[in-house]
Amino acid sequence: MLSDVMEDYLKAIYILQSEHGPPVSTSAIAEYLDKTAPTVTSMLGKLEDRGLVDREKYKGVELTDEGETVALEVLRHHRLLEAYLTEHLDYSWSEVHDEADALEHHISEAFERRVAEVLGNPEFDPHGDPIPNVDLDPVEDETTRLSEYGEGDRVVVARVSDRDEAELEYLAEAGLTPGTEIEVVDVAPFGMVTVHVAGHEQSLPESVARSIRVEPVGEPESAPAGMGGA
Repeated sequence: MLSDVMEDYLKAIYILQSEHGPPVSTSAIAEYLDKTAPTVTSMLGKLEDRGLVDREKYKGVELTDEGETVALEVLRHHRLLEAYLTEHLDYSWSEVHDEADALEHHISEAFERRVAEVLGNPEFDPHGDPIPNVDLDPVEDETTRLSEYGEGDRVVVARVSDRDEAELEYLAEAGLTPGTEIEVVDVAPFGMVTVHVAGHEQSLPESVARSIRVEPVGEPESAPAGMGGA
């Protein structure tokens, strides 16, 4: 039986591994989970002893097949819960992350199946993040950060980070939700990215542009239009 904290670490490693590739450094995990490096190092040793990560000194860790399966199951719980909370309990997309974090470790597989059935077995959560399927197959992500595009590029918002409530409220107010088509108007040398969205221009700090994952116009969208949104 794994502790909630162990599952949180495995989920974090999976997300970081998906974004940046393996191995994942101790410092990256510490920043993501807001932990000290010694605390992370200690936990990685425990996960290695359980056969959930492979660790290479001075380089970082990579999930084993077993560790990846655990991470995908926790992610499936988390993202199904976020979808259920928004669709059936009137939570806004900015409120659901913490609630799902608290519940994801404690629902049964029977409960998970019922939630998925009630929702119609969705492929994406309210933020556009793909929900791992019931077989817990690895999730493919071909999206790119908005910050990597330049002036004149037209893209569709695919995913946004669910970790910052204030940022999500800001994006909802600006109309930057999954399925929305936008055009990059300007990329300033000091880090602001200006986009044209829903008939108006919106300037975004580079840090926010980095948290928005997009696809070129014409590519298959990663979430249906109108998802998300408070």
